[in-house]
Amino acid sequence: MTGLTVETLAAGTAPITSAGNVRLGVAVLAGIAVIVLLITRLKLHAFLALTVGSLALGVFAGAPLAKTITSFTAGLGATVAGVGVLIALGAILGRLLADSGGADEIVDTILARARGRAMPWAMVLIASVIGLPLFFEVGIVLLIPVVLLVAKRGDYSLMRIGIPALAGLSVMHGLIPPHPGPLVAVDALHANLGVTLALGVVVAVPTVIIAGPLFSRYAARWVDIPAPERMIEQQRPSDAPEHRPRFGATVLTVLLPVALMLVKALVDIVVDDPENPVQRVTDVIGSPLIALLSAVLVGMVTLGRAAGFTRERISATVEKSLAPIAGILLIVGAGGGFKQTLIDVGTGQMIMDISENWAVPTLLLAWLIAVAIRLATGSATVATISAAGLVAPLAADMSTTGTALLVLAIGAGSLFFSHVNDAGFWMVKEYFGMSVGQTLKTWSVMETVISVVGLGCVLLLSLVL
Repeated sequence: MTGLTVETLAAGTAPITSAGNVRLGVAVLAGIAVIVLLITRLKLHAFLALTVGSLALGVFAGAPLAKTITSFTAGLGATVAGVGVLIALGAILGRLLADSGGADEIVDTILARARGRAMPWAMVLIASVIGLPLFFEVGIVLLIPVVLLVAKRGDYSLMRIGIPALAGLSVMHGLIPPHPGPLVAVDALHANLGVTLALGVVVAVPTVIIAGPLFSRYAARWVDIPAPERMIEQQRPSDAPEHRPRFGATVLTVLLPVALMLVKALVDIVVDDPENPVQRVTDVIGSPLIALLSAVLVGMVTLGRAAGFTRERISATVEKSLAPIAGILLIVGAGGGFKQTLIDVGTGQMIMDISENWAVPTLLLAWLIAVAIRLATGSATVATISAAGLVAPLAADMSTTGTALLVLAIGAGSLFFSHVNDAGFWMVKEYFGMSVGQTLKTWSVMETVISVVGLGCVLLLSLVL
């Protein structure tokens, strides 16, 4: 179905005309509006909203319903096949890290070596390492008790400690695979995952520094509140392990998939010979599936067994990790279906035709599209998926580096100004005991700083690479 225009879907006629572009543009806006209204007004689950919106898009574009259904299901299947296993493996690794006490070991070890002015930087480091294999919501649940306890015991401003931790989690979520958004964008744009990961790290470092420790100074002045007492009393779970994995082994396990994928990217750049035995080996071990699978298998020993888990306990931990991601997989899959529907009705060609007369760079255009969808839906993942589908044809003639930067531009745009239609907004508000206004002045502004600084870094890299 890929590459079909609305005319070929509807009647098999010639390529899209100017009038067809106008009609298709209206159809795309209407389809996105349907998704936005279903999510924001009717509070419909994003999976259902994306499904209905995809069908509405096809109808508005004049495509036969049967063809639209085929496009949607094909996109859903391809996305789940390409990304679903990786999300599942990431969830397993994250659960092993949490249940074994490995996350606590990382937190306690770093905090034991941080004092005074170094504490905000320590919180960024903790959040970035913990945030690599964990979904954003899980990372918040793990880190917020630590943030509150550190702020209380050390008599620190809550924002001075909390903003760096939130920045580390958010940057990982929006820019760094194996999080669902970046993975889907990599798949949709056919980007090189290793190169995207490497450039993502380059963009993430200055972004998290500016949005975290530096911005937290101003956030602490704007909102000076103590840690809420009701959230501080955290009881030790009854099933917590008696022994924790060692710090070094835990960090190495978490970073293993990142290291394997970066090695593959480096060899691809330096060797650049598919027949070279070294490159053939790194192409295998550095593939996302093998890299994450290796980390999970290693983690069962370095995390699970080190914590004293039996084989049955490890198996139960793996099983528990998969249930919570069912909703994420469905949303990501439906987003892939929406993306494929966008492509098959000819949206990509329409954007290429229109953008030829614009003085807007492709990277900035992708960022703006992601920003608009993020503001409307409140979901970074939905914004990433939809924006990737819209700009996918623009990546066809881009270099490997250019495509990777396009993924990062979309990821940065998907984080712009979280507000009342974002679940993350309410999680932060309630955990920190803030009002809506205080949350807007801290969390929402921090997300905007991440988005804008991330775009700036992407544009600077595009000038030198």
